[in-house]
Amino acid sequence: MYRMARHASLALTAAAVRALNAPLHDITPLIRSAPLSNKLNCDVFFKMDCAQPPGSFKLRGIGATVKEAVERGADGVVSSSGGNAGLATAHAARALGIACTVVLPTTTPDAVRCKLEDDYGAEVIVEGAVWDEANERAKALAAEYKRPLVHPFEGETTHEGHSTLVQEVDAQLAEIGKKMDAIVCCVGGGGLLAGVLRGVGDRDDCAIVAAETHGADSFAQSMEAGTPATIPITSIAKSLGAGTPSPTVLKAALDSKRVYTHVVSDGDAVRACLNFADERRVLVEPACGAALACVYGDVPAVLQNRRCVVVEVCGGAVINMEQMNAWARELLSKC
Repeated sequence: MYRMARHASLALTAAAVRALNAPLHDITPLIRSAPLSNKLNCDVFFKMDCAQPPGSFKLRGIGATVKEAVERGADGVVSSSGGNAGLATAHAARALGIACTVVLPTTTPDAVRCKLEDDYGAEVIVEGAVWDEANERAKALAAEYKRPLVHPFEGETTHEGHSTLVQEVDAQLAEIGKKMDAIVCCVGGGGLLAGVLRGVGDRDDCAIVAAETHGADSFAQSMEAGTPATIPITSIAKSLGAGTPSPTVLKAALDSKRVYTHVVSDGDAVRACLNFADERRVLVEPACGAALACVYGDVPAVLQNRRCVVVEVCGGAVINMEQMNAWARELLSKC
């Protein structure tokens, strides 16, 4: 077990007070892709949540949850994460001037641990081979510290925060006289999908594609079974690595009748990341690549004959060029 204690100032500074009075996340660009629009014969847009300060969409919902904890008097929070959720929690905690502890599984890259400690001043504990084991340790620490546990994908406030991405998309498209009739997002535990479902609401004309990679497709298997399924995570897309999806989100997806699952290979996800990097000069991780593969690769049938497709580019800070090139050499050379 690795542990390093480092605590943020517990006094609410003037900057922290200002942060409490405004969302912690940024409004991110919505960018039309000319090549993909030509390919799908409709408008295809990227919602660039990779541009959020900690590197992923997670700040939308988790930032709202950390703010709520501070408003209720918390002097710190505890998180369990494979990387992105912990970074979002630590970013929010630092902005609000409270302490943050993040428990990471051993599979999380050292660069993420260093970023949590050096950039955000978080206390980092590494324990467990998978997220589920790290989460058990986080729950114990939350009880020991008497601080709220910020779950990486569960929670009403987190889901409501994630729904802001759809609200932004609707407003951005309205400015140019367009309306989304399909949205593609990746799905792991289900927090992002929960936000998308809330944002879309009861619009029957808007399809939702939930993308995963083989070996991290617990949600697709759960949708097929009609009940939460638990699988071993064998995909390189570790950010999708929830062995069991949220039962709450699964039920909402089943009830909605407009969520369509799509599962791609690790190679397809990596290839989509490389295609996106070529087009936009932005690097995202394979979890995000699962969603991008729905437009760069084989297009799901539900996206045919649409007018306006939005791809949520969820981002991901758990990636660098060295690792992406290694995956490309390993996976794409077999194709």
